[in-house]
Amino acid sequence: MDIAKFIMIIISAVFINNFILSKFLGLCSFVGVSKQTKPAVSMGAAVTFVTTMASIISWIVYRFVLIPYNLTYLRTISFILVIASFVQFVEIVIKKISPALFKAFGIYLPLITVNCAVLGVAVLNSEMFFANGTVPPGSFLMSVVQGFAAGVGYTLAMFLMSGIRERLELLDLPPALEGMPITFIIASLMSLAFLGFAGFKL
Repeated sequence: MDIAKFIMIIISAVFINNFILSKFLGLCSFVGVSKQTKPAVSMGAAVTFVTTMASIISWIVYRFVLIPYNLTYLRTISFILVIASFVQFVEIVIKKISPALFKAFGIYLPLITVNCAVLGVAVLNSEMFFANGTVPPGSFLMSVVQGFAAGVGYTLAMFLMSGIRERLELLDLPPALEGMPITFIIASLMSLAFLGFAGFKL
């Protein structure tokens, strides 16, 4: 395996093609859960786990069900069902094994079901690592690495945003900028900053 290719996938998913700040996926949780650092990082950790597992499961479904039976047109709905089912399964298992952890996650686990960033990772994997219905060597590992790295990029964006918003609480802002207006301005500036990574040649 070419280690450089995996490093390139990680750097690309975290910085260059960040799912929040470059592809603008998962903005609802980005704005809604980033008021404080602890919930933001918890949400990021949960999304990282789900994107990694969703990459594994969706690769298996795409490779062994959709491609062999010429059902690739059902890709989106299949991935939605896979992600929703997996998140519900994880929620049930955590509730049974560790009620304290389940309580700590609160609403964040069900929120992942409707997080378009998770679906975006699965769809992007199927587009990048399957060439014309064929399975290139190493596509499984590349899908898993990209799923994990996309979650790390999501967590990084959430962490940065929550840190900025916590400090904004200490400032005396004009009433017209309080709340969502200043949040969207910060998100725009962060997006522009991450756009600078697009100039990297990997």
